[in-house]
Amino acid sequence: MDQPAQGHNGQLKSLVERINKLMDDRDEVSSDIRDVFTEAKSDGFDIPALRAIIRAQREDAEKRRNREAMIDMYRGELGID
Repeated sequence: MDQPAQGHNGQLKSLVERINKLMDDRDEVSSDIRDVFTEAKSDGFDIPALRAIIRAQREDAEKRRNREAMIDMYRGELGID
């Protein structure tokens, strides 16, 4: 395992502080996202469908088309409408 060189204690402390701050920010954003999903559910939206739409929007268009084509092919082979 690499050990930090002498004199890098200030840099190490700064890196750890930045990482901790980002992790705190991530936790806050995750909480905000959960709150929005809770709101959507209370408004009658189907959460798994909503998550699928969001995932599809964030996915590369070509990857999404390929995945959807594969799903359609599997459905056809299994006789699922």
